[in-house]
Amino acid sequence: MESAASEPTIQREFPCMNCGAGLAFAPGTDSLVCAHCGTRNPIACAAETIEESEYLTGLASLAATEERVETLTFRCSRCGAATSLPANVTADLCPFCGSAVVAEAASGKRIRPGYLLPFHVTSEQAMAAFRRWIATRWFAPSCLRASANAGRLLGIYMPAWTYNCDTSTRYTGQRGDDYWETEHYTAHENGRSVRKTRQVRKTRWTHVSGRVENRFCNLLVRASESLPEEYFHDLEPWDLDNLVAYRDEYLAGFVCESYQIDLETGFAHAKQDMEGPIHQSICEDIGGDHQRVHEVSTQYSNITYKHILLPVWLSAYRYRDRSYRFLVNARTGEVRGERPWSLWKIGAAVLMALAGIAAVLVATNVFR
Repeated sequence: MESAASEPTIQREFPCMNCGAGLAFAPGTDSLVCAHCGTRNPIACAAETIEESEYLTGLASLAATEERVETLTFRCSRCGAATSLPANVTADLCPFCGSAVVAEAASGKRIRPGYLLPFHVTSEQAMAAFRRWIATRWFAPSCLRASANAGRLLGIYMPAWTYNCDTSTRYTGQRGDDYWETEHYTAHENGRSVRKTRQVRKTRWTHVSGRVENRFCNLLVRASESLPEEYFHDLEPWDLDNLVAYRDEYLAGFVCESYQIDLETGFAHAKQDMEGPIHQSICEDIGGDHQRVHEVSTQYSNITYKHILLPVWLSAYRYRDRSYRFLVNARTGEVRGERPWSLWKIGAAVLMALAGIAAVLVATNVFR
């Protein structure tokens, strides 16, 4: 889906077909649920094939100057998050860091999400997963499990890009092939010089050049800067095979973050992710026992993308007057976050490890 004039929001309200009250999406279902009367309102979802968008077409569309409109965005000056909140709200707290945010107008064109992963894990299940996670933090203070009280869970759709790409890489380097040589040396045995031989491994290096081709599919790149990158990757994997077409109904009752990493910058990050697999392909193409890669030149073609939204439960818990954030993958229940450390437990573990090493050394007569 190509660029659109507005950002994803949760400003649109959906009335209950039974009583007219506001609806919210129910995780794990294909329905909106009325908090007033409990009626389920099914989301009309037509079967749709996942389609990729042309990368160069998307860039050209964003570069066009026509159809630029004013959009209302809540941008946090502390962590940089840009979110959309309910209608008629002009100030609130940032859902990522708790700082005060004020609505600001911005002029520009943005790419509208094409697909999303709906919330599957409920808030109750996410809280239970958090409690299990806390219980398994071995080097955390012993009282953490009892005293860590999580605040209100907030459901957030985080923006991301996926990229498909073909690469053709030319390289130069060296191939190393091992061989063995017989070496003569002199040793002293029983006060006498004895001439001996031994096998020595050496490497013969030869210049090589060539080309490798790779196909990358669904390279996932975060489009948010509001959370550390390691948090984003720690929540993987995401079941991208279950993406559904974007519909406003899935956002009902949740916050949707707007992307801060744009399409072009996202592809630059994707290129970095491609470097490792490309290097591995080059080494396999060179062959031999060792490889040295000197020069690499890669061409990228058939680039396509999707702008998607990923569901996350976000909250924080307090321990001894300090706040620690945690996130829950709302598809799998995987928990990642910050935690306090017990210096006493760490010190005890180090002492036990040293005692174990000393015992092994004594057993092997090192101290005798």
